[in-house]
Amino acid sequence: MKLCLCTGAALNCSFGSAPSIFSSLPTSGVMAEGHPAGIDTDLLPILNLASFGLCSSLRNPTVASATTAAMGTLTPMPCVPVPEGAWKSTASKIQIRGRPALASSSTLACAWDGRISVQFAGQTSVTF
Repeated sequence: MKLCLCTGAALNCSFGSAPSIFSSLPTSGVMAEGHPAGIDTDLLPILNLASFGLCSSLRNPTVASATTAAMGTLTPMPCVPVPEGAWKSTASKIQIRGRPALASSSTLACAWDGRISVQFAGQTSVTF
């Protein structure tokens, strides 16, 4: 069974140095253990996806520039996630205001080659 992804969930990025906290606005009115449930349109940097600490992907222009300036020594830079495409592995049969719900198995690609995945869904009892 998959857990419903909601505000307070911990996310990881394959190129980030630290977990990030997911945030969904309470506009849908659907809550999971008192936290707003996430939907597939919750993918905005800063609003829904906080920083993952430092980014170490050379596809990230700031990392590439800093690495070049350091004579080729990988130099991680602050992360600002840049979602690319849509959330994958959503709970497509579960709709919240006509949009697929996000689940603990959901993933999201970052433009800097990172893969964002769920470490903790933000709650432990609402399953799909």
